[in-house]
Amino acid sequence: MSILIIPAVLNGLATGAIYALIALGLTLIYGVLHIINFAHGSLLMLALYAAFFLHALFGIDPYVAIFIVVPVFFCLGYALQRGIIAPFSGGKEQNVLLVTLALALIIDNLALYFWTSNTRTIDVAYAYDMLEIGPAFIPLPRVIAFFAALGCALMLWVIMSRTKIGKAIRAVAIEKRGAELVGIDVQNTYAICFGIGTACVAVAACLLIPTFYVTPQVGYAFVLVAFTTVVLGGMGSFAGALVAGLLLGVIESLCGLFLGESLGQIGIFLTFIVILLFRPSGLFGRRVA
Repeated sequence: MSILIIPAVLNGLATGAIYALIALGLTLIYGVLHIINFAHGSLLMLALYAAFFLHALFGIDPYVAIFIVVPVFFCLGYALQRGIIAPFSGGKEQNVLLVTLALALIIDNLALYFWTSNTRTIDVAYAYDMLEIGPAFIPLPRVIAFFAALGCALMLWVIMSRTKIGKAIRAVAIEKRGAELVGIDVQNTYAICFGIGTACVAVAACLLIPTFYVTPQVGYAFVLVAFTTVVLGGMGSFAGALVAGLLLGVIESLCGLFLGESLGQIGIFLTFIVILLFRPSGLFGRRVA
């Protein structure tokens, strides 16, 4: 039995690292802007298409494409927040939800119009290479994705805790008015935060595309799990998003092993319900008195 379980756990950790990376972007945006970004999955889909076309048209490896796609999507996220979300929301959080939902619908339908609903994949030489880890053989792209996602999480922590922009982001998240009084440009900080969150999904897309596919609807499944990860880990908690993402990846893999691949995500939502019954604030969330 361990011969089956160990590979399932290792594969689940690799998948969970991607879930965590996507959820970290959502967590950052929620923690600072205090909104749920409904366009997060649509931006992930766009990033998958960007990595796909860079490979299909120019032969650029997806891992090399990270250095192209991430800056572009940071700028895209910055521009969306500064040029569309902030002006059209009028500073009201409920309006921001509607604007991001509208963005998601527009992006998804434009993708469907231009690229149709056909499933697209890329063919890279290392896609089926296996790495032996103890009794398990794990696909090389999954191992790369796991360590790259953890590296990105560590980099995000360094940015937030050690850099001037990170301190500004934390100040705005804690007290917007106080941050303005000490000279922090709040609107610029919001846009940078949204840009970093969008850059996280760009990294995840480049890590996914060697062994995954892309369609205009592909973002829905990932963003649903990412929302679950954010809530389960504790709203606004980076550590919670990372731990919850890894946990849900393992649970999904084990449920897929014992119940069948099509039923793998049942375990995610059952775990979500059970944990929130006993800890409504999430694994790392703060209880409200």
